[in-house]
Amino acid sequence: MKMITAIIKPYKLDDVREALSEMGIHGLTVTEVKGFGRQKGHTELYRGAEYVVDFLPKVKIETAVASDILDQAIEEIIKAANTGKIGDGKIFVTNIEQTIRIRTGETGQEAL
Repeated sequence: MKMITAIIKPYKLDDVREALSEMGIHGLTVTEVKGFGRQKGHTELYRGAEYVVDFLPKVKIETAVASDILDQAIEEIIKAANTGKIGDGKIFVTNIEQTIRIRTGETGQEAL
C-alpha cells in the first residue's frame, strides 16, 4: 500500500477528485495549505500599496492506494492537475506499513 500526497492548485481539486473517483479511489483527505517552490510568490497591489505574497494558496490531497494501481493513480493526478505553468505542484509517494478501519477492524488493503 502507498500513500499519495499531492500539492496542487486549488481550482484543480475537483478535476483531480473526479479523475480518482472514476478509477475507484473514493477516500481523500484535503487540506488547504500555503507554500512556494520555484514560483516564489508574487507581488500584488492593494489600495495603491504593493506588497509581496510569499506563500501561495495550494491544496494538499492525501489518499491511500493499493500498490498495483499506484502508477495509474499518479498518471490521473498529473493529467487532471496539469496546466503546463509554473506552480502546478508536486506528488509524493510513501509506503504504508499498516492500515486499520476503526469501525470494522479490517486491516490491510481491505481497510482501504
